[in-house]
Amino acid sequence: MATPIISFKDYGFQYMAQAEPTLHHINLDIYPGEKVLIAGTSGSGKSTIGNCINGLIPFAYPGEKTGELLVDGKEADKSSIFELSHTVGTVLQDTDGQFIGLTVGEDIAFAAENDCVHQDEMKQIVNRVAELVDIEHHLEYAPHELSGGQKQRVSLAGVMVEEVKVLLFDEPLANLDPAAGRMTIELIDTVHERTGAAVVIIEHRLEDVLWRNMDRIVLMNEGRVVADMPTAKLLAGNFLMEHGIREPLYLTALRYAGVDIDEKIHPEHVERLTLTDTQKEMVRNWYQRQKTYIQGQDSKEELLRIESLDFGYTPQSRTLQNVSFTIHKGEMVSIVGRNGAGKSTLAKLICGFEQPSSGAIYMEGRNISGDTIKERAARIGYVMQNPNQMISKPMIWDEVEMALLQGNVPEAERKKRVEETLKVCGLYPFRNWPVSALSFGQKKRVTIASILVQRPQVIILDEPTAGQDYHHYTEIMEFLKELNGHGYTILMITHDMHLMLEYTPRAVVFSEGKMLADTTAAHVLNDPALVQAANLKETSLYTLSMACGIDEPQTFTECFIGYEQKEGR
Repeated sequence: MATPIISFKDYGFQYMAQAEPTLHHINLDIYPGEKVLIAGTSGSGKSTIGNCINGLIPFAYPGEKTGELLVDGKEADKSSIFELSHTVGTVLQDTDGQFIGLTVGEDIAFAAENDCVHQDEMKQIVNRVAELVDIEHHLEYAPHELSGGQKQRVSLAGVMVEEVKVLLFDEPLANLDPAAGRMTIELIDTVHERTGAAVVIIEHRLEDVLWRNMDRIVLMNEGRVVADMPTAKLLAGNFLMEHGIREPLYLTALRYAGVDIDEKIHPEHVERLTLTDTQKEMVRNWYQRQKTYIQGQDSKEELLRIESLDFGYTPQSRTLQNVSFTIHKGEMVSIVGRNGAGKSTLAKLICGFEQPSSGAIYMEGRNISGDTIKERAARIGYVMQNPNQMISKPMIWDEVEMALLQGNVPEAERKKRVEETLKVCGLYPFRNWPVSALSFGQKKRVTIASILVQRPQVIILDEPTAGQDYHHYTEIMEFLKELNGHGYTILMITHDMHLMLEYTPRAVVFSEGKMLADTTAAHVLNDPALVQAANLKETSLYTLSMACGIDEPQTFTECFIGYEQKEGR
């Protein structure tokens, strides 16, 4: 029998700064060449598992451990981060915290430099891995000049320089557009096949990870392993929803239609489903019953108008080209498209962080080009993609309260609004914690809370649910939906196609600085040409509907969303 490359034996861990253990009695073996997905809600302990494997625990995050952890046959806590890095290569969720070099090329070369590789060989290695992750044309760029998805590719390339035995990915899809996420999973799969390394992926976007086969799924909850089984077996049960993880949409649709999910139908991926004629008929009959739930949208008063907007960070470049669209009061709109398409740049222009080369932005019919950032901030709130770029206070309460203090809000009102917002964002139990003790996803919720507490007229969120488990994702989105119901206008820059489908009837689609479409969210993901042009990914509901002989995939998708909203799912 093969020897595990990673072996937890009745392992427990308690961080020095916490009163209770984070991990309890973990017994888990991962073997050479396996691909394992570790899933669980925020705070379930899955990232702590990863930190134990790569040596960040206990060397960077001290605490008390019980039991034993062996990595490549050696006791991990008696090794060092440097020694473990030759066995375990890690791509962190927060890519900015992983960069070392001043340029992309330097950053990728870092591990080879440490190993004193000859410069000519080093350049060959860098070029090879950069080409593999499609970043070879950015080797001279500084990391901060890249989009979130491009940064992820650089981190991937840096890990692939070393010939490690374990590849550990902590939410590798968090900042990627859907097509880039699919490519990343394909890339991980390719690297796995070529190297034979064990692959461990910690990720919320379950359906996207399952684009390629996984040997097992390990499900964590409250610091314990609650399931460890082959993918098909786990998907056939109710483990995911019971523990706060959203199952793939096509499986949810099948359940709504009354189809029993078992291993025989191969539930691992929508394109591998094996449905009987009877089961397909059940889906068609359910679809016909749900058509009544499709609702039209009322016309509303104009709030924000973008008119012929052009912008470039340099005179030679055009990041946005002739962009025009109108946002109405009370709308909830997704802004989607490939990484580097100009979505975040558009938000910066609306907030006044950058000034357009030409064109104008109107708020309730008034040109706001002359308004300062502070004046715009009173009406437009902006939550950035990277929480580390927004947080300025050491304590959570102080960070959320800061804007209200600056606005001279009375103390009683401040306390009420901060408490309400912290509860909605799932942060109230941590209200007196230091920000430094939080995970990336928890920091994201702090930044959202710091904007929501101000109750601006328009809220722009750049990837609001990145790094969030299904429970906190739903909590945040339902709060945003509630605000929207009270007349707040919400724009969301997102790579989460389910978020777009479920919460935003309308989507504005960008690619390479141009606006490709302004249409319904369901239409976006059921138009193959638009999906390809914008680097998105067809929803699995599209694939399921076509497999069941439904030639109206857009309407099928709208029926699914309408049914979920009607049933309060």
